[in-house]
Amino acid sequence: MNIVVCVKRVPDSSARIKPGADGKSIDPAGVEFVLNPYDEYAVEEGLRIKEKAGAGEVTVLALGGPESAETIRKALAMGADKGIHLKETAPGRDFIATAQAIAADLKPRPVDVLLFGNRAIDDDGAQIAAETATLLGLPYVGVVTKLELNGRTATAHRPIEGGVEVVEVALPAAFSAQKGLNEPRFASLKGIMAAKKKPLEEKPAAAGEPRMELVKLDSPPARPAPRIVGNGKDAVPALVKLLREEAKVI
Repeated sequence: MNIVVCVKRVPDSSARIKPGADGKSIDPAGVEFVLNPYDEYAVEEGLRIKEKAGAGEVTVLALGGPESAETIRKALAMGADKGIHLKETAPGRDFIATAQAIAADLKPRPVDVLLFGNRAIDDDGAQIAAETATLLGLPYVGVVTKLELNGRTATAHRPIEGGVEVVEVALPAAFSAQKGLNEPRFASLKGIMAAKKKPLEEKPAAAGEPRMELVKLDSPPARPAPRIVGNGKDAVPALVKLLREEAKVI
């Protein structure tokens, strides 16, 4: 069983984000970067699939600058077997160009299960998984909260409005992990030490064809200072008037 998990290096969700000097990227000063939390579910699921099968290999793939190697090592410390770092020399790829680079590398490789996080917490695009699967010609099930494999068939559960959708697909196939799929394990000291010796293949990312351009990155506007319009029930007419005429929410 060949399992590949695609991961991404992202700013920690508690970090204070500021636009960089170029106006198109974030200022990395003082920002801690982590393995994308949704990708942690994908890594954990890959490890569980291998453990249940009793054999196989879990490969972690990341596209990015030199720092992405550290992110791969975190997944290796969780228990993955090897890593692939598609080195990005010129940042600025859009979603489709990223998917093209990942697909170009995976196409000649044997893959039975391809896993992604449902979305990355930085750009919140939720597109790479579906686009990569399409380029590889694989069936794809997104937002998966339960995944079961039986031979060469996978059964995936995904939430929909008012219920749960159950999808059955033949392997090879691609899936994106949603919160609730599992509880990711912590990397042990033994795992962290072992990760340093696990193979990490580094190669240039294939050229993609961006179709979008990030024009400007801005901080959200400052919130206006709160206003007190009165006390008790006598203030209700003034409050309703402000909500209707200024805030325009009623």
